Amino acid sequence: MSDKLEKYLEEIGHYLSDDGPGREEILSEIRSHILEKVDDAGGRGDEAVLEKVIAEYGSARRVAERYQEGQEIIAPSYRRHLFRYTALLFAAHFIFALLGVVFHDSFTVFPVLFVPKMGIFDLFMYLPMAFLADLGFVALILYFVTRSKKDVKLPWPKFSVDLDQVAAQAKPALWSEPAGYIIGTLAMLALTVAAVVIYSRYGTIFLFSRHGTDFRPFITPEAGRYLSLILIGAWGFGTLATAARIFIRSPWINVISNVVSLAVVRLFLRVPLDEVLIYPINEPLRAIAKNGLLALFLFIALMVTIDLIKNLVMLGKRKLAAERSGRPRP
Repeated sequence: MSDKLEKYLEEIGHYLSDDGPGREEILSEIRSHILEKVDDAGGRGDEAVLEKVIAEYGSARRVAERYQEGQEIIAPSYRRHLFRYTALLFAAHFIFALLGVVFHDSFTVFPVLFVPKMGIFDLFMYLPMAFLADLGFVALILYFVTRSKKDVKLPWPKFSVDLDQVAAQAKPALWSEPAGYIIGTLAMLALTVAAVVIYSRYGTIFLFSRHGTDFRPFITPEAGRYLSLILIGAWGFGTLATAARIFIRSPWINVISNVVSLAVVRLFLRVPLDEVLIYPINEPLRAIAKNGLLALFLFIALMVTIDLIKNLVMLGKRKLAAERSGRPRP
């Protein structure tokens, strides 16, 4: 038996979800079809003919998909529930995680939710893992529903704005959207360059002046350098991301921007923000400043996380639409 044929069959086997006799029957059938085609071409033992027949038979993934039609892991009628249920479950996870940080306590809602006692820094490591766990839990439930072969009508919770039923908005003029991104890119570039110039001169971008002259830093030099470089890097990335939107229309740009924004918030929160001021303040004002900044950053993280979920849902729906239409994704 040709090594090329065996390698091809082995590759197909990797894409087959069934194990055992069913899998072997499919591979045996494919082997017989290929050898028959080789015989019809009069090329038994001819590697070139065999290679041509395999190429015409199709890629290993496509062949496996043809033999598994109607055997979806999650039925098409339930696929959109995957993202809706995951978003709802993660929203609850996110709220309980915030409560856990604020009240320094753990929460358990068996079997779908567990939030350990953690600090603010642990929160940013916990949330991505929580999202993946929620996605896996929902996918597992929908898998069992699909395998049951029963006509199960799952509830479809409504949001105040249902992404599946929002009417398509009027498209802007062909020039307006790129023009907006160009203007945004120039603005972000100007901000980044200005920040670099100020940092190169003063070693920080956190400055104040009473009369418009004699600029002085108002946070400690070490914290000023650290936070300034984080902001300059974030603004530089924002410039590149905005420029990329001029040429690329993909939710992946927004997803990456969301992840970077969450990383920036986490880096900011590593600094004891109530202890970096050069000029001393009394204890009540220090507590107000600390709690105010913490609330601000948590609010920013919440907004970015909601936007991240929305963009991930858009990616999932785009993939499903491409699969249904049979066209490759853009």
